[in-house]
Amino acid sequence: MNRLLAIISILAATLLAGPAQADPADISAASRSVVRVVLAAKDGNKVAFVGHGSGFAVAPDKIVTNAHVVEIARQEQSVVIGIIPSQGGISYGGRIIAYSPDNDLALIQVLDGGRLPPLAVFGGPVADGADVVAVGYPGSVDRAQGLDLDDLINPMSPVKTTGTVSGGRTTKQFDTILHTAPIASGNSGGPLIDNCGRVLGANSFGSISDGNDAEFGFAVSAREILAFLRKAGVKAGSTASPCRSAAEISQEEQQREAAARAQVEAAKQAEALKRERAETKLRTGISQDIITERENRIAMAALMLALALLAAGGAGVLMVQGKRNPAIMAAGGAAVLLLGAVITFLSRPDFSEIDDRVAAALQEQSGKGETPTSITAAGRYQCTINPQRSRITVSQENELPIEWTEGGCVNGRTQYGRDGAKWSRIFVPNEEQTITISSFQPDRSEFTEERYLMGLEAMTKARAIRAQYGNRACTTDDKALADIEDMVKAIRAELPSQANERLVYECKKPAQ
Repeated sequence: MNRLLAIISILAATLLAGPAQADPADISAASRSVVRVVLAAKDGNKVAFVGHGSGFAVAPDKIVTNAHVVEIARQEQSVVIGIIPSQGGISYGGRIIAYSPDNDLALIQVLDGGRLPPLAVFGGPVADGADVVAVGYPGSVDRAQGLDLDDLINPMSPVKTTGTVSGGRTTKQFDTILHTAPIASGNSGGPLIDNCGRVLGANSFGSISDGNDAEFGFAVSAREILAFLRKAGVKAGSTASPCRSAAEISQEEQQREAAARAQVEAAKQAEALKRERAETKLRTGISQDIITERENRIAMAALMLALALLAAGGAGVLMVQGKRNPAIMAAGGAAVLLLGAVITFLSRPDFSEIDDRVAAALQEQSGKGETPTSITAAGRYQCTINPQRSRITVSQENELPIEWTEGGCVNGRTQYGRDGAKWSRIFVPNEEQTITISSFQPDRSEFTEERYLMGLEAMTKARAIRAQYGNRACTTDDKALADIEDMVKAIRAELPSQANERLVYECKKPAQ
């Protein structure tokens, strides 16, 4: 029994120590960009299904697929290309605009005004053993479901299969990635993506060529794809930042926040101890001063009393000698000295004055302290991304200039609203399927951008919420500011718990 428990413990530890799994939100977001590429032959009013493959958007109106998928469309004028998105209710026509059989790549122009969310291509090295996901439309799944032509031309979610990289290969004179994610006929042209949803390659063929599903898959590498797109004059989004899980970033931020709070608390305690010591020293000095003042005034009062007695005695002697006027003057002096002695004694400082003097001294010291500068002052700031704190999946901006005003106006045109300790604004564009929350936190000199890659249904709902509030420019109107705050809260409530991308910028005023 103990041996069994030990084995289970070892296995559990091994599993827990394994690589992080793909984030479902990122894989789902990548699936929005994957399409079914259908080829059909037209003969008058008749349409015959010729075949299909997969593809993915690299620009809103451009699709990458395999050259062999669309080869027949180049050879036969009667064969047309259909682009079937993974979501929505509309399909589009397609036209080949670039063709490269040497590395099995083709580029399709989406017709009929179709627009799709493009995928980012990962331009960095792919580690051997890295997790990958193949996304596409395998024909074996279609056959198992009994789908017919009418079903194939309707939008549906692509199939996702997972595997690992088994190494790079140079096959047929072009670079490929060998992987174990299951693929079948129909996956051709679909993307091979990493755990962050970036394109690593385009699935091209399997290790078995007799018509059966392949145990290993070969994907045309991202290097080949980027070179092909550059030659075609298409600038695709690309990034070389390592893939980091949202959970990892979130955990690191929580640890950072905890460390920052502990540091602030330690600084407060150190400052409190410093003030306590300074106050103790100040109180000791003031107490000694008061004791000295009391002793000095008592001594002065005693001296004046002694002089008053001498003057009174002298007045008595002068009066006996018949020297009336000098006697009166001496008696008056004695009275003045006596009164002075009484006043001096009564005006000695009381020990109860110690607290008042300490408070006054502390107030004076506080007034002389330097006023710390604040980044909330209006001005221009240069913000630089911190890659260690960021999760970069689709963006390429490393520098971000902003102009900030204390009222929450950014760059002189966009009004942000209060969002706890931050100022935030949410952006829901009409032409993209991305929701961005931009935030500026003045006390930390931080600007953040959180991007959520959403499906059509979620985008439609967010746009409806945004329409209720309008698009506010910079303003000081309390009602407008409250509307912006409410809009951020309302749309944020509809978003997933984790953003697909989170960029953290650290801001500084540029040197004059």
